[in-house]
Amino acid sequence: MEGISQLKEWIGKSENIVFFGGAGVSTESDIPDFRGVDGLYHEQYKYPPETIISHSFYRKNPEEFYRFYCNKMLFPHAKPNKAHKALAKLEAMGKLKAVITQNIDGLHQAAGSRNVLELHGSVKRNYCTKCMKFYNLEEMLAAKGEGEVPRCSCGGIIKPDVVLYEESLNDSVMRRALSFISGADLLIVGGTSLTVYPAAGLIDYYNGNQMVLINKTVTPMDERADLVISGSIGEVLHDAV
Repeated sequence: MEGISQLKEWIGKSENIVFFGGAGVSTESDIPDFRGVDGLYHEQYKYPPETIISHSFYRKNPEEFYRFYCNKMLFPHAKPNKAHKALAKLEAMGKLKAVITQNIDGLHQAAGSRNVLELHGSVKRNYCTKCMKFYNLEEMLAAKGEGEVPRCSCGGIIKPDVVLYEESLNDSVMRRALSFISGADLLIVGGTSLTVYPAAGLIDYYNGNQMVLINKTVTPMDERADLVISGSIGEVLHDAV
């Protein structure tokens, strides 16, 4: 595939690599892209998906929120793919300093990556909105029962630690992401349309001249990249690392 040899050369010479990824990284683990042809935005529901996974809808109609969330946003049996594994290998080599992801599935950590910045939170973490008790995914599902809102032993609702529409991204995570990107000597951007802000705006802080975009479709940032590779993120990283 065109561009892989160049990427491999840059990886070999780089010591401060940062990866920024989106939904396309997880689609190869059979997790649907929100905006893909078979994604959530093309399903038929009583309410549009972007309405259901908003903070105001969660507050007003938690039963409908959790029905949708548990049926369409949780993939507990998904496994890391070649992309996740290649990035974990790069980190183990001491070259990759951070994975910055818009995904909420926890697959980077499952593959072995340790320094993962989750811009939109994680389905693996859940907490009681009343007493702040922590629940992992399995415990949250057990507390939910059949078609119910998951509740803590104190009676409070258990909320996923994910960023819903209308909610702000975590300032601390954003600052760390900005710091890693601004200091990188190689920035690899993969599996993202770069249309979701403010996350997509992070790449504006890259100061180097080795920004690589790996995606199956064209992005608004292609012209700004130093190298564009069209193809499977898993195959590209597997062959380059």
